[in-house]
Amino acid sequence: MLRFQVQAHRVDEKGAELTTKEARLTLDTSIAGRVDALNPVELLLASQAACFIKGIERLALTLNFDYTGVEVSLEADRPEDQARISQLRYQIQIDTKESDQRLELLHKNLKKQGTIYNTISAGTELIGSVARSNR
Repeated sequence: MLRFQVQAHRVDEKGAELTTKEARLTLDTSIAGRVDALNPVELLLASQAACFIKGIERLALTLNFDYTGVEVSLEADRPEDQARISQLRYQIQIDTKESDQRLELLHKNLKKQGTIYNTISAGTELIGSVARSNR
């Protein structure tokens, strides 16, 4: 069993700080919101983005998938009258010359093996795609 741990504490009425290992992150826990920190939903999206990128790093070795860069965009919808995320949409752009079939294989494996993806998808609709970058 793998175990993960973070600690968070309130700094003041405008925010909190999260620490893990040697990393520190300012959290937006203010009622008014703040532009210099991530709020809880943005943290969830950041977790999914990191999971996709880390998954691609791992799967590239397994699948012998050649690429030079990745960009992940995510959006989430929260009904105004409900405290939940109803839908999460994502687009993964990969700098690669791999075929469409290989991109689909990568996407299939990201969904199958993604820890955050599988956790979120248990209660939220996830819609997304993996495409070759237009750069």
